[in-house]
Amino acid sequence: MSDAMKFWKSILWIVLGTGIVGTLCAFFLILRGFRATSTPSALETVVARTVRNLAIPRIERHKKNPLQADSDALPAGREDFLMRCAICHGVDGSGKTPVGQNLYPRVPDLHASATQNLTDGEIHYIIENGVQLTGMPAWEDPHRESNDDSWKLVLFIRSLRPLTYEELSQQEEITSSAHYVGSQACEKCHAQIYQHWQKTPMANIVRDPRSHPDAIIPDLATNTLARFTKNQVAFVYGSIWKQRYFTKVGGDYFPLPVQWDIGNHKWLPYHVPPKGADWWASLYPADNMQRPTGPSCDGCHSVDYNIHTKQVAEWNVGCERCHGPGSEHVQHPTRGNIVNPAQMDSVAENDTCIQCHSQGRPLTHPIEGKYYDWPVGYRVGLRLQDYWRLENCTLGQTDFYYFPDCTAHKNRMQGNDFVQSVMYRHQITCSSCHDVHGTENYAQLRKPTNQLCLDCHGPTSPNGPHTASLEEHTHHKDGSPGSQCVACHMPKIETEGVPGSFVHAHTFRFISPAMTDQYQIPNPCTSCHKDKSTSWAEDAMSRWSERSPWRLQ
Repeated sequence: MSDAMKFWKSILWIVLGTGIVGTLCAFFLILRGFRATSTPSALETVVARTVRNLAIPRIERHKKNPLQADSDALPAGREDFLMRCAICHGVDGSGKTPVGQNLYPRVPDLHASATQNLTDGEIHYIIENGVQLTGMPAWEDPHRESNDDSWKLVLFIRSLRPLTYEELSQQEEITSSAHYVGSQACEKCHAQIYQHWQKTPMANIVRDPRSHPDAIIPDLATNTLARFTKNQVAFVYGSIWKQRYFTKVGGDYFPLPVQWDIGNHKWLPYHVPPKGADWWASLYPADNMQRPTGPSCDGCHSVDYNIHTKQVAEWNVGCERCHGPGSEHVQHPTRGNIVNPAQMDSVAENDTCIQCHSQGRPLTHPIEGKYYDWPVGYRVGLRLQDYWRLENCTLGQTDFYYFPDCTAHKNRMQGNDFVQSVMYRHQITCSSCHDVHGTENYAQLRKPTNQLCLDCHGPTSPNGPHTASLEEHTHHKDGSPGSQCVACHMPKIETEGVPGSFVHAHTFRFISPAMTDQYQIPNPCTSCHKDKSTSWAEDAMSRWSERSPWRLQ
């Protein structure tokens, strides 16, 4: 057989083989059907990613991000991500959303190595140009003078990279050997964050009036309940709802028996009664001067309170309260030698806040004869449930801590509320809404309330509300108090301990007027419309056609 015949015979076999493979593939596809719910095979995934990556021009692949991950660019990237990307990728970048899980191919997990191993240039190119035959659109705007927005998105995506095994091992080793150095040591590298934090309530829970002459709000001469002088005050506690005054005797601090009601500008007695109040009150003598603040307060109002020496690394909620001891990180800054709650799973990240924003008690008590109202022994990175249990709730019963539906009515119970919420179950974290480093918004929110909620709950979002506009959902004029998401879903019903001072509930449940009638839980309708009755509110809501009547019972 001639060489030419052999050549054409080979070509024929190739064509025949290709035809057979093609026919089998077509038969398989027809048998299986074309549907987005199918899971791409491992081979298809590898081939598709390889083709995508090869299609990125060499010059684009090797581009470097011109921006630094500073306190301006990184938050801007996060906001852009929430606005443009979260509907598919999720707020956390995992891709576990109704849209992300039903696209073909699936929306990638941005934490995974398949994304994080791409160069900055490759990620930037994908953002700008999209990916054909997928749900990834092109975000390039030909009318935009600068493409910094896409580079900011790259910064945010990079921030999602989980710690490597080596970094985790380093972190475990360092956190057991490192020591606390104080928040001021962080200022050199994180100056802008430090400056914002200094102005937050976290940084100013307790203040020494000697170093902060303006710390005492009222004129002490107006106090006729239980007089004291400025010289007796070692610490001032609080500056928003109430202000209390601690005096120091030996190594302990004790609360004086009066407090200043900031909202109502008046002096009030301060004493926790032994019955019908905090669980620990009956276990101490009634006299305030026999109730040191170490067991009841100081563990949460400081960094590394030592129950034996009664010394702290730093008063107030400093950087190391949430990031762990920073000596090694200050000397050699790496991701592996400091704790970052943002790199933890949602349970551990939320526990960073829940450790103090909750009512509970240590698993072991008393501890060396004292009853502590904070999780002794816990530090960020450990399992909070090994040190702390939340106060129990009995459904249908009102007690010192809870309403009958288990919504809290006492202060410092955001954690007790939040763990019951749908938000918590969907791995939303406290930092999804709050930035403890400080913002210009109420409660250190990342944005004004409605803007924040509508990032995830806009009218077009699968999360709802399922109406054409916010006004149609709230039945209140846009911009009015009743159109605020928190007015109905986070009513101010949890007391701050002085008359008229309340903070928002964090269960995110709507409390209907019928629940007020049945359980005496304040509802948002008549809490705002104080001149109206619950029957009026029920009648008004019964006319809202998009509402299920069963939700109002």
